[in-house]
Order: sequence, then C-alpha cells, then structure tokens
Amino acid sequence: MNISIGGYSFYNTFLEGKMDVFGYLETVKYRYRMDAVDLWNGFFIDRSDIVYKLADKSYIRKIREALDEKEMRVVNFAVDGAHLWDPDPDVRQRLYENALVHLDAAEILGAETVRIDTGGSYQESESMSDEQYEYTVKRYREYAERAADRGYTVGPENHMGASLLPREMKRIAEEVHHPAFGFLLHLGRWKADESEGDEMVAPWTVHTHFDAKTAVLPEAEEKVRSLLAGGYKGYWGVEYNAPGNQYIEMEWIIGAVKRIVSSASQARKK
Repeated sequence: MNISIGGYSFYNTFLEGKMDVFGYLETVKYRYRMDAVDLWNGFFIDRSDIVYKLADKSYIRKIREALDEKEMRVVNFAVDGAHLWDPDPDVRQRLYENALVHLDAAEILGAETVRIDTGGSYQESESMSDEQYEYTVKRYREYAERAADRGYTVGPENHMGASLLPREMKRIAEEVHHPAFGFLLHLGRWKADESEGDEMVAPWTVHTHFDAKTAVLPEAEEKVRSLLAGGYKGYWGVEYNAPGNQYIEMEWIIGAVKRIVSSASQARKK
C-alpha cells in the first residue's frame, strides 16, 4: 500500500532536538518499514527570514547518499519559504531565486513530486489579482517545463492564500496546462467549496496528505474512492504533527489511513 510519512509529522520532535533529517530517514525505514519518504525542507533550512535558506549542496548530497543506502525514494519534496507570490517585488525575486535553489536540491534528491506554494496567508484566502495570477501561471509553467526535462512534477498544495480556494487552484492548472504540473492535495483543507474541493482538483493531483482531522472524517473513504476512480496512483501521505507521543501517534494515523484506503479499494472492486 502506497503510504508515506510527511517530514513535518515530526516537527515537534525536531524542535526538541531529538531528530534530524537522517533520524527521520531511519525512523521511516526501520520503525515504520517504508521505502518512500515525503521529505520536508524544514529539517535543513534556516528559518530566520521569509526566504528560507537551504543547506549547501554537499549536505543535500549526503541526504541523497543516505536515501540510496536505504534504497528509499522521495515521493514528494515539500518546500517552505520559496513560495511564488509576495506583494513586494524584491521579496518576490528572492523567493524565485530560492525556488530555483530548491529545485536543484529536488533534482539531487531524485524527488518525484515537488510542492512549491502559491504564497499568501496561512489563515486567510482570497482570489488572486490579475498581476498575481499572471505571475503565478508564468512561474509554475517555467517550473513545470524544467521538471518535465528532469522527470518529476511540480506545483502547489492547498496550503496558503489563493491555493485554499479550489476554484483558484483549478484556474491555475487549466492555464498552466502542462503535464509536469500537479497538486499536492491536502484532503479536505479548503476555505471555500469544501464538499467539492477535492474532486475539483483531482485531475491534477499527484500526491496527497491526510492529517488527524481528515483521517477521521466520515467521508474520508469516499474521498479516497473518488480519487481512485479518477485514476489516482500516487501515495497517501500522512502529515500529522502530534503535540506529543509522536511515534505512537504516527502508528495510530498510519493504521487509520491504511484502513481507509483498503476499504475504498475493496469497495471499488465490488
């Protein structure tokens, strides 16, 4: 079963100084017996600025060596601090340059999908201005063309700003119109059209995330069944930064997601 663990799931353990990126790889491989990782750049960036500085390439290559030694794949690389839009053009340029650095890292790591956000607030959402929309489409098309040449996909998550509105996500995808552009769908996390948001962006979904709330939704199985019916073949990512007992909490949510996906898969076969 294609289950992965988002690196952010161990953020609190990381903050306590009890885990680094190599400990995360060890945990996924040997504690949870998985051969794929849902990597998050938060383990190896400087977060002191709005534009997060990435570790140098020699460190990224060490991560790749650890992945190869364990025969692990990076099914998603979630990038913070390199989002597209900021109203300040100077910040926007810095974010763009940082995104290119992260795409270099994604290619060293062999990432199969890459998440780079649209930009905006994590708490609020609003439709894009014409300027923001044109810029967003231009940059995602540029990133997708690069990704296509190197064998991966790139795009946003419904994570912040306009991306929390499924109609805006759909509008971006239709305009970018590129096979190497795809969404990381965090199931059910919308600020509008909640009941139909997942289905609206399903055609462009290349990776998914469950959290503790979506894993217990009564309609969770139906969401999975709908994605499977639409041809989804990617991973079911678990992103749950529990306040404590993170290793045990992760066992719970992995079991919950496995149950949901298994039931949805069996229902489709009947």
